[in-house]
Amino acid sequence: MQGFIIKLSRVRDEDMIITIISEDCLTTLYRFYGARHSPINLGFKIDYESEISLKSSIPRMRDVIHLGFSWMGKYDRILIWQQFIALFYPHIGSSEEIGPFYYQLLNKCANRWGDQNPKRLAIEAYVELLEYEGRLHSHMNCFFCNELIENNISLIRAFLPAHTECSHTLSINEKGLLWLYEHYSTLFLSDHEIERLWYVLCEGL
Repeated sequence: MQGFIIKLSRVRDEDMIITIISEDCLTTLYRFYGARHSPINLGFKIDYESEISLKSSIPRMRDVIHLGFSWMGKYDRILIWQQFIALFYPHIGSSEEIGPFYYQLLNKCANRWGDQNPKRLAIEAYVELLEYEGRLHSHMNCFFCNELIENNISLIRAFLPAHTECSHTLSINEKGLLWLYEHYSTLFLSDHEIERLWYVLCEGL
């Protein structure tokens, strides 16, 4: 099986409990520490086998192969990737069946992560996720006062729209935001606006 590691929890000694997004489900596995084990980390895409153990309710991870990407030698890109992928466990960690969407979204991002601005990719992917989950608020009514936002749009957690005077945050240009929502593209958003949206995204999916 293949999947992305979205959570690592160290237990006794150097053993770990690992949660993985695979093609159609979340999998939690136990990995025993050993000198012959290949190193793994949060955000890695791996190929692995799952072994049922009579001594534990959690399957054991075996025969791990790291499926690397060329950008994984660049510390700044790895750091943003790990920040992004760590958001998925709190969001879907309690789900049993999740379908292929989340795996495919991460796989698409990982394949483009080395060629494009990773924060822009993460924001575009997040809008796609919101659309998939039916949570994308394209109607610009303020989350706080419910009045129509005619200018000075701001976004708060989950990209909920708000008046800047209600949220006390910076505005996002309307043209760039609508283009993002319609095309999953940050083409018309400035780097300053990207930093603002990245900050909002890091608050949680």
